[in-house]
Parts: sequence; C-alpha cells; structure tokens
Amino acid sequence: MTDSHDHTPAVVEEPIANPGLPAHTWRPTDLDEGAATRAERQVAGFFGLSMVCAVLFVVAYFTLEIGDNFDTFIGLGASTVAPGLALGGSLLFIGIGIIQWARKLMGDHEISELRHPAGSPAEDRDAAVSDIMQGIEESGIGRRPLVRNSLLGAMGMMGLPAIVLLRDLGPTNARVANAENGTGLQHTIWKKGMRVVRDVVGTPIKASELEIGDLVNAAPEAQFPTEANGYPEIEGVELQVLKAKGAIIVVKMEPEEIKPVEGRENWTVDGVICYSKICTHVGCPISLYERTTHHVLCPCHQSTFDLADGAKVIFGPAHRPLPQLPPAVDEEGYLIAQADFDEPIGASYWEREKQ
Repeated sequence: MTDSHDHTPAVVEEPIANPGLPAHTWRPTDLDEGAATRAERQVAGFFGLSMVCAVLFVVAYFTLEIGDNFDTFIGLGASTVAPGLALGGSLLFIGIGIIQWARKLMGDHEISELRHPAGSPAEDRDAAVSDIMQGIEESGIGRRPLVRNSLLGAMGMMGLPAIVLLRDLGPTNARVANAENGTGLQHTIWKKGMRVVRDVVGTPIKASELEIGDLVNAAPEAQFPTEANGYPEIEGVELQVLKAKGAIIVVKMEPEEIKPVEGRENWTVDGVICYSKICTHVGCPISLYERTTHHVLCPCHQSTFDLADGAKVIFGPAHRPLPQLPPAVDEEGYLIAQADFDEPIGASYWEREKQ
C-alpha cells in the first residue's frame, strides 16, 4: 500500500541532459611562469606603444601646419594623415594588448549554468557579485601589476588627443586680438562700413530696392574679395568659419511695425532690419519666414523668433533673441554695417556675455 502522506521531494529532471564539458586545455602560460612573464611584458609593450602614439598625435598636431605640408596619398597632407595614423595606432595597440591579455593571461576555465527567472532572489544576486569578483581574480589584474599599470597609463595618455582636439572647437576667446579678423567666439568679420551683399552671388543690396515682406539671405562683402573692394582673399577653413558666423537675414517691413529694443532705435533703415541667421539654440541656420506675423522659424527644433520685436523668442528651446546687426546706407544707397554684432552670435557657451 502506498502511503498517501509521503512527502519525499520529487526529482526535477533537466530539460536537456547535461552533455558535460570537454577536458580543459592548459595554455603554455598556465604551465610555465616564464611564458606568463613574457606574455605580461608583451601586453605591457603594446600598452606602451599606445602611449607613444598618443604623444606622437600631440606632436604632429602642433608641428604640422594645415595646407603647408607635402602631400602623402590620395591628395591628403601630412597634417591630416599623421595625426590620424597616430590616433588610430594608439587605439589599435590598446585593443591588441587587451586581446593578448585575455588570450594568454586571463583565466579561461569554462563555466556553465542553467537559465533562471529574470527576478533573481537575494542569494542569486550575491552569487552574481561573487562571480564578478571571481572574474576580477581570474583576470589577474591584481596579480599582474605591470599589465594593470601599463593599461592605466595607456588609457590615461588617450586623454591627450581628446584634450588637444578640444582646441578645434574654435579659436581662443580673446576679444581684442581677434576683433580685426573676426576669429574667436566673440567677433565676426563684420565691421563699420562693410557692405551687405547677397549670399552666394555677392552682389550689394540697395535698401530702396527691397519690398515689404522681403527676406534676403545675406553675407559680409569681405567674403567676396575683388580688386574693387580691396578685401584680402580668404580660403579654406577660415573662409568656412567666417561664412558660418557672418551669415545674416535682411528683412523689410513697415517701419511702424518695428518695436525697437532700447538703445537700438537707429538700427533700422526705412523698415529694413538685419539679424544673425544662426539660431541661438544650437546654431542651425534659419530662414523660414512668415511675412504676415514677422515670425522666423528654425527648422531644426522649431524655435520661433519675432523679428518685429527684437527677434525675441516666442516658442521653442532657444533662450535668447537673435543677435541684431546695425545697418546703414552708404552714399550710393547700398546697405552697410554700422558695426559688428554687439554680442556673440550662435549657440550658448561657457561665460558668454555681451561685449
């Protein structure tokens, strides 16, 4: 007779029979401490090469001038190729060193376990922490100070290229030294008496030829040097920077519709008003204009500015009005600038303030 009150636990069978693990194959570095020491030196050597490449990047960056170097291949100059190869080599040698470390020195014992429910109990979480600590132990990072220290050194040296590349975010923020040529964060190439010309074609704009509702994409005349205007030739990166900062929109509306900002009462010419084309949110170009409301929209994030009211923000993530350029007319009736913008154009940056 079977006891109906038998509480013997039932045997839970695994859904698939455990096939077991093959016999562990020992590596030369597991059996020979001399081989392990040589492998450790190899790994540290790769990390050392990474540090050398990081230093070479900095040297190449500061010693090779853009545009004045010999061509290397595919039309690229040494100032482009050398920093690229140095930075690539630094990353490559870190990767090779880590791979060699894993293949020759880290523990490689096979571990398997059954899948478990996603919501692990406390004892399983403790087991996970234990496994992590075991992994750290198996990596040998505590027993191999040469590998650990050389890896930390290589990773630390990788910060040098990152710091140097921050220099390419823009020239220095010096106000006086950069005012003449429009470089730096505080200034553009606009200056007193410079004509306002149509973008792309470079033709000057007569205030009398503009009609109510017009919006013209414009630029400083210095971007289009000729023998007649006497501006120096600007090329390459410098030209692109000046174009990006000097772009403006010229709008004409009824003079009585304009609400001048305090201190800017004479910053219009018969209803013609000029603003930076660069959105004050993240620097996108703006030109989507609604002539009946005088609102201009940034297509990137929908910041909207009221051009009749000092280009103040009426919608969107931007927090500052568009910078305003004070226009005037010369003796021939063409639009000119009274001066540069009185504040930095474009998106925010640290310690930004008006001039």
